[in-house]
Amino acid sequence: MLNGLYINDVILSKPIERTSYLYDIPSVNYLINNHKISFQKKVTFFVGENGTGKSTFLEAIAVAFGFNAEGGTKNFSFSTNQSHSELWKHITLSKSKIAKDGFFLRAESFYNFASKIDQMDSEPSFGALIIDSYGGVSLHEQSHGESFLALVQNRFGGNGVYILDEPEAALSPMRLLTLLAEINELTKRNSQFIIATHSPILMTYPDAEILEFSQKGIQSVGYKDTEHYQITRRFLENPEQIYKYLFEE
Repeated sequence: MLNGLYINDVILSKPIERTSYLYDIPSVNYLINNHKISFQKKVTFFVGENGTGKSTFLEAIAVAFGFNAEGGTKNFSFSTNQSHSELWKHITLSKSKIAKDGFFLRAESFYNFASKIDQMDSEPSFGALIIDSYGGVSLHEQSHGESFLALVQNRFGGNGVYILDEPEAALSPMRLLTLLAEINELTKRNSQFIIATHSPILMTYPDAEILEFSQKGIQSVGYKDTEHYQITRRFLENPEQIYKYLFEE
């Protein structure tokens, strides 16, 4: 049964050849064996260790939805490095309604995205500047964290799908709290978020689903059961003990 989200399911619709490198990615292997991944909440987090396929999976969803692989809106087309995987060609997204807005934010290619806006605005045009939709100040003229928040606060309009890949990369703990407040406001305005993150702060968002990616596949967990939370808590409670273990000769 459809749950009323813009993206309800990620369905494996085209077989992946056994010789493909995609078979070696745990999350993809899980999809191959289970045929689909379903979303239950307006906010879903992908968490897990490096190499388990969070970003690969997130990227495939974004491209299958119609976003540029390096980030941006559906009508934002540019490419500086053709490095995205072919997984998007093998999946279909089950949807129950049409999004009026959307954005794919990639921390690793945000610089290229900001540069493309500056380039387009430098070309002759009779319309409004693109940067006006992002706060009116070049994203390069702000700190990384400020430009991230300027994007969310000015460009994300609600009634949309927002796919974020490690948004915490440029944000201080205080700015992460600001991001949580923005996410909350946008979910009230009928939005859906799918976020790959390593941030224990972001994972605490109320009523979110956390999908943990591991060598065993993908499973739904509580945030206190994630390795990120447990390691962070143990470290902050007793860093000396952790250092003793790490630095022992």
